Amino acid sequence: MSQSVLLLNDVTIFQEGKIILSDVNLDVKKGEFLYIIGKTGSGKSSFMKTLYADLPLTEGEGTIVEFDLNGLKEDDIPYLRRKIGIVFQDFKLLPDRSVYENLLFVLKATGWKDISDMESKINEVLTKVGLNDFATKMPHQLSGGEQQSVGIARALLNDPELILADEPTGNLDPQTSAEVLAVLKKINENGKTVIMCTHDYAVIMKFPAKTLKCEDGKIFEVVQKTV
Repeated sequence: MSQSVLLLNDVTIFQEGKIILSDVNLDVKKGEFLYIIGKTGSGKSSFMKTLYADLPLTEGEGTIVEFDLNGLKEDDIPYLRRKIGIVFQDFKLLPDRSVYENLLFVLKATGWKDISDMESKINEVLTKVGLNDFATKMPHQLSGGEQQSVGIARALLNDPELILADEPTGNLDPQTSAEVLAVLKKINENGKTVIMCTHDYAVIMKFPAKTLKCEDGKIFEVVQKTV
């Protein structure tokens, strides 16, 4: 039986004391690709923030990459996030540093010491996203799709068990969105579990996968019609 990477039982998600989602039950197995869809304000981002412990889980039971989200200690959050790769909508690259220096900064911040190991890992993740010739470029020299691919490479640095992608194509045109999704799908095919929030239905049609919808304070599976 496939291992659970994320398990939520009777979870209620709060933001500033207000219930955002209730009765959340979810079991995500290793190697799955999962979309989370829903209108702006439906709870997608709050759901994701709960998974990477930006919002505390106070009601229900949840485990993610073998960490218990209930009562997770502040000191344990960095260790949890090393086992999760997070891809953001707005790239979050440091504008005054090259692609290589952006990735090096993350490795140093997460405890890597040996420079040859760090160089090897940076080359490895850039190759995985098709940017192995881009290490010396500055963020402003990259297209939006290339910047997001660097964001995906950054998420892969610590060989995470799970990738959380929060609207990764939100700032991209349709062609570039499809290219970024192709990168995420390839990473998934190589064994990584991916949970992606999106409102980009064209991308879902092009790359169909299991889909959950946030609506009216609930989250439930929907069947996407392919075209």
